[in-house]
Amino acid sequence: MDDIFVGRLMSSPVTTVAADASAESVAERMLDEGISSVVAVDDENHIEGILTSTDFVRIAAQGGRTSAVTVADHMSTEVVTATANDPIQHVADLMIDHAIHHVPVVDETEGVVGIITTTDLTAYLSGIEEPSPTRVTT
Repeated sequence: MDDIFVGRLMSSPVTTVAADASAESVAERMLDEGISSVVAVDDENHIEGILTSTDFVRIAAQGGRTSAVTVADHMSTEVVTATANDPIQHVADLMIDHAIHHVPVVDETEGVVGIITTTDLTAYLSGIEEPSPTRVTT
């Protein structure tokens, strides 16, 4: 696995949103697109945070509603990232070490360029070449 790099397995483009987007509209978008995370970016496409389906479970468990809150209210801001040139073994280790399922892929100049998930890794290991649905960038 050391010779397989993140860029080969990542989904790109990744679904991105503004941090001030309503959590409710983002939840609807995630359902429509069949995805379990979105990456919040600034105007230069640099990462500000990530919001996952787990965050929505936390909102629901706390009795919260999504209509009055933004992505920024619930996104994780200490985001673990990778580059397209990282070996997939490195990303798998990051996922295990940090108990996460989504790792945004960043480039120093372009900002967020993709995302790699546990689904992407397991699909690769099972022999499926294109595991993730196409992502749309906003």
